[in-house]
Amino acid sequence: MGTMTDIAIIGAGPYGLSLAAHLSAAGQNALVFGPPMETWRDHMPEGMVLKSEGFASDLWHPDGVFRLKDYCAERRLPYQDSGLPVPLNTFVDYGSAFQRRFVPNLDGRWVKDLDRDANGFALRLQDEAVVTAKRVVLATGINSFQYIPCELDGIAGPHLSHSIDHHRLNGFSGRKVLVIGGGASGVELSGLLSQVGAEVTVAVRSNRIPFCGPPAPRSLWDKIKAPETGLGTGWRSWACVMAPMVFYQMPQRFRHMVVRKHLGPAPGWTSRECVERNVRVVLGAKVAGASMHGDHAAVSFQLDGGDLRMIEAEHVIAATGFKADIGRLRFLAPSITDHMACVDGTPVLSRYFETSVPGLFTVGVLAANSFGPLLRFAYGAGFASRRLSDFLSRTRVRRPVPAESAMATA
Repeated sequence: MGTMTDIAIIGAGPYGLSLAAHLSAAGQNALVFGPPMETWRDHMPEGMVLKSEGFASDLWHPDGVFRLKDYCAERRLPYQDSGLPVPLNTFVDYGSAFQRRFVPNLDGRWVKDLDRDANGFALRLQDEAVVTAKRVVLATGINSFQYIPCELDGIAGPHLSHSIDHHRLNGFSGRKVLVIGGGASGVELSGLLSQVGAEVTVAVRSNRIPFCGPPAPRSLWDKIKAPETGLGTGWRSWACVMAPMVFYQMPQRFRHMVVRKHLGPAPGWTSRECVERNVRVVLGAKVAGASMHGDHAAVSFQLDGGDLRMIEAEHVIAATGFKADIGRLRFLAPSITDHMACVDGTPVLSRYFETSVPGLFTVGVLAANSFGPLLRFAYGAGFASRRLSDFLSRTRVRRPVPAESAMATA
């Protein structure tokens, strides 16, 4: 007989680990699957710093212990609640330390298939072992949702990649690289590429790169006009953080529009100097097509003035974002996806993150259309963990009592 658990969590990033810590503290039987902090460890570029401030870069325990500032204090690492960027390697190491301390029963194997069975769900792991679970939480992050526009199909292959494909950048030293995208992933990646010796061009659709402003003292009036939150400053972000359940009650079309438009692309201020000094920037450039010219990729751009411009490069990186679509989670069996109510590729969720497939829940980016932009960011793991762990604890699925045990206690 394979392993059995009451709750299986697929994904060991900030959402999966925070939820597991909450469930463990509540005495719930839960197993977490997947390598810890895998997206951050293996799919973010070396040398990167987080856009989120220190106070907004925590993993979450129900007792409020072992926040990032506590980890940094233990390791004697520099830390400020705001104004001091958090290095990627510090965040990854912190998440791993959180896992070892609060989620020691993590199973680092990948889930290969998830299907329904008589006991609830069957998880087939990468080594073909099978785990059964009464309930399952998808905390899979963004890896499966990378988006590359079809206009780049002409160079599909070794000359084209997505920004999430790159962690170590030294292989681009001395190469001519085109980065497409004006958000944090594209602009900050272009700066980091230039630092390893690549010749970099970044093409941006807008007429300017909307860098976030550097930290500065804020008066009381500044704080009233634009309160600071874990998603940045402003009353809209404050509402996203403080009232996700109010957001849940809004009309569907409104919710999806806000998630799509609020907190758009904005590179961090720390990359500005390097990008302006070392990177060629092409503004107002919309991808029109792409083809191979010998051993170089050539991308055509429609410029704002109506002209076409072609840029050649040895490699093209599409920093073109992500589109959440549960159909792209290839490990989900048709018995699940064919019976799941979805809108715009994301599940219709209950007030407690449950999909229309009983016992199957999802948090993170797949829940953003239900609960708001907060769920697009790691900071949202606090809200999701508190609410979902409370629900799972209150509605615990009890295993049937064997007949002989029932007779013995009668």
